[in-house]
Amino acid sequence: ILSAGYRIGPTEIEDSLMQHPAVARAAVIGSPDPVRGEVVKAYLVLSPGREPTEDLARAIQEHVRTRLAAHEYPRKIAFVDELPMTATGKIKRDVLRRWDREGR
Repeated sequence: ILSAGYRIGPTEIEDSLMQHPAVARAAVIGSPDPVRGEVVKAYLVLSPGREPTEDLARAIQEHVRTRLAAHEYPRKIAFVDELPMTATGKIKRDVLRRWDREGR
């Protein structure tokens, strides 16, 4: 992910997202942005009993912002029921990028 001149790796952000008690699974991609080139977009599966809300999205963003550099927090968050995975358990980021292009 290249955002406003910063090279951002997804692993550190995903690890930070997973430390939030509401997050069961997390994956991040670079989402096109006219100003920054790309911004971090997080696809999140919530823990059982958690409901997706704007307040929760903001709390998760703040959680990451206090742990990582300011340019690394996810500026966009999408809540999903499940993440697309390969048979070996790796995240299918190409599917996430397609979802992003489709507005999901």
